[in-house]
Amino acid sequence: MSHWKKGEPTARVWMAEHTSWRKPGRVSSAVRTPPPGIPVATGEKRSGKRLLTVGTDCALGKKYTALALTRAFKRRGVDVDFRATGQTGILISGAGMPLDAVVADFVAGAAEMLSPAAAATHWDVVEGQGSLFHPSYSGVSLGLLHGTQPDVIVLCHEVGRDHILGLESYPIPSLTEAIDLNLRLARRTNPHARCAGVSLNTSTLSAAQAEVVLTEHRTSLRMPVADPIRGGVEFDRLVEACLA
Repeated sequence: MSHWKKGEPTARVWMAEHTSWRKPGRVSSAVRTPPPGIPVATGEKRSGKRLLTVGTDCALGKKYTALALTRAFKRRGVDVDFRATGQTGILISGAGMPLDAVVADFVAGAAEMLSPAAAATHWDVVEGQGSLFHPSYSGVSLGLLHGTQPDVIVLCHEVGRDHILGLESYPIPSLTEAIDLNLRLARRTNPHARCAGVSLNTSTLSAAQAEVVLTEHRTSLRMPVADPIRGGVEFDRLVEACLA
């Protein structure tokens, strides 16, 4: 049996229940089964505000950054929802859209479904997927970028990663190049899209090393750069830049 499991008014997760796996008090749900009837994207402007985490590559902190920003927004009294786009995010939040399982022509439409029209002061913080620079997954990244119509993007990057994960012949772009390409493509559906800053994964560095690298990037990019796991004043500055 398959059905919509309703959560917040503006978010649903498609849950496919497998009765043959069911035991007393347990239900097995396939969270990577997209809902039926996903439309082709219209590109029509929707009310409300949206933030999308984007990346220089896969698996470097887009989900965690989105969750951390959502928590920070809530602490400031902002009306906000985290919008999951992958199975782990869906399991964390209980709702979302498994974009990597959506037929290619409907990815942008799925993103529009995930972040529907809302109150003018409401924020959707959308979990990014893949990277525009990844030869394998850029299609999902572009569909999500166009369908989300983000007002704000936050670029995510891991210190020390110099090539696309699993594809050593493809170098990681510079942060400036990544910001520029994401903004140029985002502005196709939202001409006012802007980059609030960078979320830098410094997990391979000591605290002292991380501070040096974070400071260097802040100076060169002239925008907030922070590691959301380390937090602190600089992460607060990134949050405020998102909400500005």
